[in-house]
Amino acid sequence: MIAKYYNWLHGKWPAGTVEKLPEVGENGATNVNGIRIVGDLTGIPLLKFSSDTGAKAVQAILAEGDFPSARQNKADDVVDIAIIGAGVSGFSAAMEAKKAGLSYVLYESSQAFSTVANFPKAKPIFTYPTDLTPAGGITYEGDVGVKEKLLADMKRQVSEAGVESTEGMIDRVEKKGSTITLHHAGRDKKTSQALRCIIAIGRSGNYRKMGIPGEDLNKVSNRLHDPKAFKDQDFMVVGGGDSAAEAAIALAEADARVTISYRKPDFNRPKPENIAKVNALAVEGKIVLKLDTNPSKITEDSVTLKTKGGEEETIKNDAILAALGREAPLDFFRRSGLKIANDKNTRWWTTLVIGLLIGLWVYHWKKGIIGGFDPKWISQMIPDLGPKNLITSIKNAASDRSFYYSLAYCLLVLIFGIRRIKRRKTPYVKRQTITLNLIQWIPLFILPYIILPWMGVNGIFADGSPLAGFADLFFERYDDTGHSRAYWRAFGFVLAWPLFIANVFTAQPMMGWLVLSLIQTFVIIPLIVRRWGKGAYCGWICSCGALAETMGDAHRQKMPHGPFWTRFNMIGQFFLWLAFAILGFRIIGWIFPGSVWEATYQYLLSGEKGLPVLNYSYFVDLLWAGVIGVSFYFHFSGRVWCRFACPLSALMQIYQRAFGRFRIFADKNKCISCNVCTSVCHQGIDIMNFANKGKPMEDPECVRCSACVQQCPTGVLSFGRLGSGPDAAPIFDNLPASIVQLAEQRKKKK
Repeated sequence: MIAKYYNWLHGKWPAGTVEKLPEVGENGATNVNGIRIVGDLTGIPLLKFSSDTGAKAVQAILAEGDFPSARQNKADDVVDIAIIGAGVSGFSAAMEAKKAGLSYVLYESSQAFSTVANFPKAKPIFTYPTDLTPAGGITYEGDVGVKEKLLADMKRQVSEAGVESTEGMIDRVEKKGSTITLHHAGRDKKTSQALRCIIAIGRSGNYRKMGIPGEDLNKVSNRLHDPKAFKDQDFMVVGGGDSAAEAAIALAEADARVTISYRKPDFNRPKPENIAKVNALAVEGKIVLKLDTNPSKITEDSVTLKTKGGEEETIKNDAILAALGREAPLDFFRRSGLKIANDKNTRWWTTLVIGLLIGLWVYHWKKGIIGGFDPKWISQMIPDLGPKNLITSIKNAASDRSFYYSLAYCLLVLIFGIRRIKRRKTPYVKRQTITLNLIQWIPLFILPYIILPWMGVNGIFADGSPLAGFADLFFERYDDTGHSRAYWRAFGFVLAWPLFIANVFTAQPMMGWLVLSLIQTFVIIPLIVRRWGKGAYCGWICSCGALAETMGDAHRQKMPHGPFWTRFNMIGQFFLWLAFAILGFRIIGWIFPGSVWEATYQYLLSGEKGLPVLNYSYFVDLLWAGVIGVSFYFHFSGRVWCRFACPLSALMQIYQRAFGRFRIFADKNKCISCNVCTSVCHQGIDIMNFANKGKPMEDPECVRCSACVQQCPTGVLSFGRLGSGPDAAPIFDNLPASIVQLAEQRKKKK
C-alpha cells in the first residue's frame, strides 16, 4: 500500500543525478584569482555558448584593473594568457587574445576540436540558440550542421585568424604570486608561466569504465566513428542514453547485428523518437534488447551479461561500444586547488557542523529552552520618543526573543532578496521577490509585533469596543482588560495548518482559528494549487519559501539528486499523517476532556518532561523546520525543509497530483539534454527527463521558482497549465523569461 502511494505521488518518475563540475562564476571566474574556466565545464554543452564563454573570458581579463600593469612588469618568458584545450572555447579565447594584441599559448594534448572530430560520420550538430551571437571567436550560421562541414568551417576560421595550437599536456596549474605556473605532464617536470590562465578542456576526463575483466581489449571502444565498418559483425552497445540509442540505430541500419545491454528494466533517458526507433528495430529483429543486465566479462569473441538476479549469459561478440559518458577531469581541478561544486572536503564538513551548532543555539534560545542573550535590556533602552502608546507597544515587542528572530529573518529576506533580483534579472523573479518581502514584513512582522499590540494598548480590543468580539475569536487574553493578547497568533493568517500548528494544537477551541484553518488548508490552498500549482504558495507566500528563494538562491545547485533522495522525500508525508493523527486526538480530547485521548494528544504534541525530542513540537517544528531546515542552507540548498519534511508541502503534493493543472511544458525539439534544468532545481526534480521527451513536468515537488525556465540555454521550458479538456492545448503563463529571451531583449534595446 505504501509503495503504491509513493509511486503515485512522485516515485514513478526517474530521478536523475547531476554531474559534478568545478565552481564557475561570471565570465569563467574561479576561486583562484587569475584562472578562468570556459566551455562545456560551465554547464552548457553548446557550441555557441562555448565560443561565447571563451571570448568573454579574455574580455573580462582585459577589464581587470591590475592586468595592464602586470603586463608591463612581467618577465620575457611569461605570456599574457595560457589557454589549455584547443576546442571551440579554447580557440575562441585564442582568437580574442590575438585580436587584442595579447601574447598567448594554446595547449592541446590530442587534436584540435577533438570532441567534434570524434563524433560519428555525418552526425547532425545543432548550433542553438538561434538568437545568440557569440561575443567573439568562432561564429556559426544556421541552426544545424553536419559534423564534417561544421568541422571544416571551424578550422577555416581558425586558420584565417592565424591561430595555432601547441602540443602539450598540462598536469596541473598553480598560482604563485602574480603569475600562474603550468606544470606539464612528463618526466622532465617542465613548467611554463602566464599572467592569466584559461582552462578550456571540456569534459575531457576519462570515459566511464565498466570495471570488468576484458574491458581493455582492442575491440572495446568509447566512440563510434563509422557504423558501416561493422557490417555483418556482432556488436554490443552498453548504455541507455541518447548516445547509446543513436549508435545502436546507426549500426543496425548499417547491417550490424546489434545487442543493447542496459542496467535498467526500460529506457527513460533517451528522447521518445530514439526509444521508438530502437523498439521498432527490435521488433524487426535488427536489435536485441538485453535490459536489466550488466556486462560482467569480455573475451576476444564473446561478452558475458549478468542480471540483477545473478543469472549469466554469454553472447558471441566482435566489438563493444561503452556509451557510458565521460567524467569531468575533477582530479586536475583538485590538484590545481580549484573548487568542485558539492565536494565534501574537510572544510565542507567543518562549516556544516559549525552551522548546525549555531542553528541549535539560535532555535533553542528562541524557544526559551536555553539561556543566553536577554533582550529585555534593549527594550528598556528604547527612548520614549513619538506617540506613547506606539513606543509602549514596540518596547513590549522588543522584550520578546521571537521579535529579534523575526526581525533578523525579515532582514535576511530583504538583503538576499535584493541580491537575487540583481543576480536573476527577470520580471518574474523581481515580482516574486518583492511579493515575498511584502508578505514577510507586513503580515508576518509589522502586524503581530507592532500594529496589533498598538491597537491593544489603545483599547481597540478592550471590552465594549466594536472589535473585542473579533479579537476574542483569534487572540486569547493575557489579562482581564483585553489589552494584552496573544497577537503572535496572527502568523496563522498567512501560515496555514499544518505548517503553523500552534493555532489549532495549542489554543483552547477558538472558533476563529478552527474555521479559518479549515478554509485555508482545505479550500483556498487546493484552489490555488489547482490553477497555479503548489509553488504559488511555497514560492510566493510562505515565509519558509521567502528565505529559501532569497538566502538560499545562490545555493540551489547544492540540492542532492537521485533515487535515494527521492525516497527521502517521504519524510514530509510521515510528518503530515502524524499531524493528522494529533489533530484527531485533539478533536476527541475536546469532546472528552480528561480522557486517554487528550493525554495521548498531549504526549504526541509536547512529549514527556525531559524528553523533548519525543514530540511533534520539538522534533518537527523546532529541529526539522528550524535547526536542520536553516542550518543546511549553505550545504544542501535552501529547500531542505520544504522538499523533505514540510507537512503542508506534503499535503499540497497530494492536491497537485490529484487535481493540479500546473505544469512545466517543453519543446522537445530544442532540448539538448544538457541537464542544466535539473542541476538548478532545488527541489531535486529530474526536469530534463520530462523535457527531452516533450512531456509536461508534473512532479508535485515543483515550487515554481522559475530557475529551470530562466536558465535553460535553448529556451525549451515554459510555465503553463493543462486545458480543461483531454485534448486541450496548454495555456501558458507568460511570466518567466529564459536567458535566450533576455539576450534578445537586451540586443533590441541596444
